[in-house]
Amino acid sequence: MSVLLGITGKDFTLVAASKAAMRGATILKANDDKTRQLNQNTLMAFSGEPGDTVQFAEYIQANIQLYSMRHDTELAPAAVASYVRRELATSLRSRNSYSVNLLLGGFDPITNKPSLYWLDYLAALAPLPYAAHGYAQYYCLSILDKHHHPDISFEQGLKILRMCTDELKRRLPIDFKGMLVKVVNKDGVNDVPYDDSKPVASA
Repeated sequence: MSVLLGITGKDFTLVAASKAAMRGATILKANDDKTRQLNQNTLMAFSGEPGDTVQFAEYIQANIQLYSMRHDTELAPAAVASYVRRELATSLRSRNSYSVNLLLGGFDPITNKPSLYWLDYLAALAPLPYAAHGYAQYYCLSILDKHHHPDISFEQGLKILRMCTDELKRRLPIDFKGMLVKVVNKDGVNDVPYDDSKPVASA
């Protein structure tokens, strides 16, 4: 029942995740953070089986930070995506595979370009200008197809994200307790104030 959304723009990557932690139709937590900051310029959002997601996310976070300490350098988002994909592929071929879907948002300080990577539990990896996991795939990809272009500003990105979350509230029969939104840019990873309490008129 999780919702993950990612949008790249001219000089930023927006990553949004639903706040509700659910088991079946039951909401267990209304302010769950489904993201982990891997290094200064890379953010991972996750969905899937509750135990697998947190365990895998913290394992990846610890190993990326260990690499940074050992080598005194930060991995680029593309390198982080390749490493995460390899770990997922390795677990897939074991008896205890992770049931995890991921979005990796980053900003490369060398090339000054944002990036977004879509990964699923089968270790498929795709760099995309925008992406979604969960129920957001059904309702938001058509909106992103229509309104997204590579040179959108941060304000335009937030406007498109608002269109997506309004459509989810309009169409989904469940309350996903709003969205936690973060941005990755040249200044690192930062929280974005996002008020999702405004009611939306039904279709």
